[in-house]
Amino acid sequence: MGATKPDWIKGLPILGLIWLTGAVIDRVWFAIDQSIPGWDQADYLTGAMNYWRALQSPQWFSQSWWAEFWMLSSKIPPLVYISTVPFLSIFGTGVEQSTIVNLLYSAILLGSVYGLGARLFDVQVGLWAAAICLLFPELYRIRLDFLLDYPLVAMVTLSIFTLTMWAVSKGESLSKSQNHPSFHGLTLHPASYPWIWSIAFGIAFGLSLLTKQTALLFLAVPIAWLLFTFLWQKAWIKLAQLLLSLTIALTICLPWYRLNWLLVLTSSKRATIDSAIVEGDPPLNTLAAWIFYLKLLPSLVSYPLLIAGLVGLLLYWKRSVILGEWFISGGRLRQKIDYGGLRKRGYRQAIYRRWWRSLGWLAVFLAGGYLLSSLNVNKDDRYITPLLPVLAVVLAQGLVLFPDRLRGLRWGAVGLSTLIMVFNLMPIEFVPRFWSSTYSHHATLAADWHHEDVIDEVIRTDPYLRSTVGVLPSLPSFNQHNLNYFGVLQNFQVYGRQVGTRLKQVEQDARSLSWFVTKSGDQGSIRQSSALTALEKTIVQSSDLQLKKTWSLPDRSTLYLYHRQVPTLQVQPLETKGGQPVRLEQVRVPNQAAPGQPLPVTYRWSGSWKELKSGLVLLTWSRTDGTKAGNRWLHDHAIALGMLQPKAGKDNAQFQIIERLAMLPPANAAGSYTLTATYLNSKTGETYRIPVPEVRLKINADAIAIADAQVDFVTRLRSLSALIPKGVSALPGVFEQIGSINQYDPTQSYAVQARQTLAYRLQQEPKNLEFAYNLALATVLTRQVDRAIVAFERVTQLDSKNPYAYAYLAFVNLYDFRPKAAQTALRSALALNPNLPELHALNGVAALMQGNLVQAGQEARTFQKG
Repeated sequence: MGATKPDWIKGLPILGLIWLTGAVIDRVWFAIDQSIPGWDQADYLTGAMNYWRALQSPQWFSQSWWAEFWMLSSKIPPLVYISTVPFLSIFGTGVEQSTIVNLLYSAILLGSVYGLGARLFDVQVGLWAAAICLLFPELYRIRLDFLLDYPLVAMVTLSIFTLTMWAVSKGESLSKSQNHPSFHGLTLHPASYPWIWSIAFGIAFGLSLLTKQTALLFLAVPIAWLLFTFLWQKAWIKLAQLLLSLTIALTICLPWYRLNWLLVLTSSKRATIDSAIVEGDPPLNTLAAWIFYLKLLPSLVSYPLLIAGLVGLLLYWKRSVILGEWFISGGRLRQKIDYGGLRKRGYRQAIYRRWWRSLGWLAVFLAGGYLLSSLNVNKDDRYITPLLPVLAVVLAQGLVLFPDRLRGLRWGAVGLSTLIMVFNLMPIEFVPRFWSSTYSHHATLAADWHHEDVIDEVIRTDPYLRSTVGVLPSLPSFNQHNLNYFGVLQNFQVYGRQVGTRLKQVEQDARSLSWFVTKSGDQGSIRQSSALTALEKTIVQSSDLQLKKTWSLPDRSTLYLYHRQVPTLQVQPLETKGGQPVRLEQVRVPNQAAPGQPLPVTYRWSGSWKELKSGLVLLTWSRTDGTKAGNRWLHDHAIALGMLQPKAGKDNAQFQIIERLAMLPPANAAGSYTLTATYLNSKTGETYRIPVPEVRLKINADAIAIADAQVDFVTRLRSLSALIPKGVSALPGVFEQIGSINQYDPTQSYAVQARQTLAYRLQQEPKNLEFAYNLALATVLTRQVDRAIVAFERVTQLDSKNPYAYAYLAFVNLYDFRPKAAQTALRSALALNPNLPELHALNGVAALMQGNLVQAGQEARTFQKG
């Protein structure tokens, strides 16, 4: 006779049908829906595409590749993006293909809910909990979007399930049991169960933190609860297992957090405090902040399920307390008459105790998660969703506890919730008011907002260039993020970026890009409408910009695409073939120009596509008379500013590239200047001199500055780095400008160009302090920490009397968790100027990272006094 299968295995086929039902609902909805992804959805879809591209050619044994891989998503943990990649590889790229990953997270969620309910109560509760998870309005709403919230719900639920299994598991000796589970002939010793579950929890917890940082809000209290419980009980083995779990979790998530922790902190501040102020969320010192989610609860889980589940729990509590003649057996509630039998009474009391302990454990998770989520000043219904699956287990227990004669109420609640789901999801025009919900997610029928048409027009005009489109409107159906996503789908050739958000940057926005999209009518959520209006007026009235094309939109407005008449970059194929070196065929400059002012220059390059695509040019404008004052300036950059789009099969084809740029002579420049040029291959490091046509430029203090000349981004970065030695007071202005440049160059290619060209320059002139600061800033922007430390070490050698040089070195060491090295640098800085409060702040952080709380407190007080 074969061994009897455990009850939880018998429930798996039903669980599979529940998952399949949800999968069918989802794919039917996606087949009907033709909506455009909104801001967040498009941003996350783009993140998945970035990881998909990176994994097309992985370099598993390259440390630098792994660093770049983890930095592809610098603010958002990357698990969702990475887990989407296999589905993009199998089914192709696109919105619907990306959302298939949610079927995986549905399986994780439903399996975890089922396991949690079955372990704490019984299989029937687990199955009902899994089923009603499909009917919670908030869960099916986020399940149909490509967001982090649904995967976070799944991973937090998996974590609490594995944590629960570990907490209740007990090792048993082999003598106590003769039938042990085996896998492919490997028998599992019962004593290993707690260790296995502790490892499983560590993996789940680590993956949760790689899904979204807020996972900690929901798991911190249960972990702390168990920690103190086992400390109180002196359960040292359990504590060792918990330590193992946390070590595994840290090992999994540390590579990403180690590289991105600073941006995580700064972005978290914007996402919480700043957003709460803008959205008008209630402050924490008000009752509204603490009952915010409680008021939303009925809508999040649907009134029928909430009421029915609570009524079932109330009836059970009433009967168990007042009648005292009920107990659970086989998953059904049955009445028993006790004539004083102590054994029956003891069994019933044990069942009650287990039931209350199970509810109490779930209450720890629910209450802890609710309180910590409420502490977040930024309130949104999506932020509380990880609590809902555990709440489903509680409500499912209530549904199961209904007596047989009231079983119809259970099915009635499920039936009503199903109808609510249909009305919330399907594109039904006339929905009865009773069935309407704020958590509806109706499938949208076809509506063309012409994102793909805009992208196609840009690529048709500039087929060999990577382009950035300045986007003025910010509507759910048309904004910078979804235009950017549609551009990414076209081989990452077109990027969309928001412009017109700050009045003082309107002129800079208008000069920095060659493409703009504007719209009539509603412009959407624009913070500074005056800035948008001013930029739109500048674009329309500019003689340099022309209207390229228009489209009619579903909201009866018009979409306008503008393009620069004389573009900054032009790429043309030539008839000749062969891998020829890069040539500089023409240089055009004004007859004379003013010093210290942007100076327009046009370069015409030719050569093979392979050489042009990999080419950096080191351009030096030198004074002809040899005078030292204002004797030269640099105009180093990548050919075509690094904007050439990869083209397969074009390596040996010949192209001509015209660059219409502007350079920046120094303020003390004067006299006649000529040009020398060197080619530097960005991939191989190969260099060769480029012959230069005869050209002479005269700098005259009396010359009139040329209006509208826009300096390229590499030159602007070098100019900004000249402010770095002045210290902390200069940094806000520097990074404000860098933030703008990052908008115009979404891939931050300019920083890589600057780092590579400056590294070469510094090799030629190792004692050039200006180059050293230039290189250090460029390296910081490319977030190569080891190289940044080396760069600032050189800065301190060349600028040894500047305390800020040592402060910068200390900061990059702290960023890389090297507090001892940071304190070494800070000692030199404090010796030069002990009155700088910034130095004491950094020294306090370094002391804190080494566990020296006394010194950290002293430095904090010194910083506050300063």
